Amino acid sequence: MDVVNDFGANVTLNGGIALQTMGTWKTFVRTGNIILPNNAVELYFEEDNMNEFCRHLETFEIYYVHELTEHRWGQRVIRFYDPDGHIIEVGENMEAVVRRFIQQGLTEEETAARMDVPFDYIISCLKGNTSV
Repeated sequence: MDVVNDFGANVTLNGGIALQTMGTWKTFVRTGNIILPNNAVELYFEEDNMNEFCRHLETFEIYYVHELTEHRWGQRVIRFYDPDGHIIEVGENMEAVVRRFIQQGLTEEETAARMDVPFDYIISCLKGNTSV
């Protein structure tokens, strides 16, 4: 994501996401009773190249909720805590999952069955026509 505005304690990213420091957030919500980490909420992002992303994460000191794992439908995800203790989930883009299965030798029909999605969804992913 790209930074649109950086006001120090508050940063706006493209897509309308705003981040702020824990200190300023506590003053905005008027409480000091924030308990982190608590596994109650997470921010979710998608990544096209999970292998590259996980290698990049290895360059940081990360406290993982769990390392890279694969859901039953084939999407690979990783969850970790940000420096304030919030959960960040990064999941493999579903089009990337489809492409990975096809590259591994599955047919479109086998990929649809493996992912438990309609065949038309697989075709739209291969054409790059999804907006998931």
